[in-house]
Amino acid sequence: MRYALYFTPPKGDPLNVAAAHWLGRDAFTGETYPAPDYPDLSAAEQFELTADPRRYAFHATIKAPFHLASSVTEKDLIQAVEDFAAATPAFEIPELVLGQLGRFFALVPGSLHPPLQQFAASVVKSFEPFRAALSEADIARRNPDRLSESQRANLLRWGYPYVMDDFGFHMTLSGQVPEARAEVMKTILAERFAAFTGRPLLISGLAVFVEETRGAPFTAHSWWPLAAAKP
Repeated sequence: MRYALYFTPPKGDPLNVAAAHWLGRDAFTGETYPAPDYPDLSAAEQFELTADPRRYAFHATIKAPFHLASSVTEKDLIQAVEDFAAATPAFEIPELVLGQLGRFFALVPGSLHPPLQQFAASVVKSFEPFRAALSEADIARRNPDRLSESQRANLLRWGYPYVMDDFGFHMTLSGQVPEARAEVMKTILAERFAAFTGRPLLISGLAVFVEETRGAPFTAHSWWPLAAAKP
């Protein structure tokens, strides 16, 4: 089993509901949904292009999936997450926008937001004692030769390349979209998520997700409200 610390809106939040229907699966309930069918994007193509994020469910990675260290238990981890959330104030990202990162699409901050970067770094550092060291196979899976120097250092120190100064908050909405289909996907996503973009996003909680076995769908184990945020 692997655990991950993610940001996702709470169960039943309109953004989470909209994203679950788009991706085809709700991490909180396990419910699945048929792919939408658009004139320019068939249900079959949409289902294929959302396969990767569907497995992980709608989220932003804060501390990437990890095996528990042998010195701790799941109960220890959950208690620590609850305590951390209770001591950490909720805050807003000033603006959420639709972004294209390479060949995939995601909801991202409109600009770099230092409190968000600090929050993510704090989670990574605070929960490092719970993470088992990466195996050589885990490291190789990340293709370290293709990473920047700082990303390689992050991988070895924190178990994931995209943390600290290399962290970029994103809530993934697609897999790799062929260049010829990118404009169609962008248009559909812009319309589908128009109610949530161009406005703030409340970072209201921290979720524990679990992967029962390698390659299984990630599910929401628990969601903990940050201080002053309502569940």
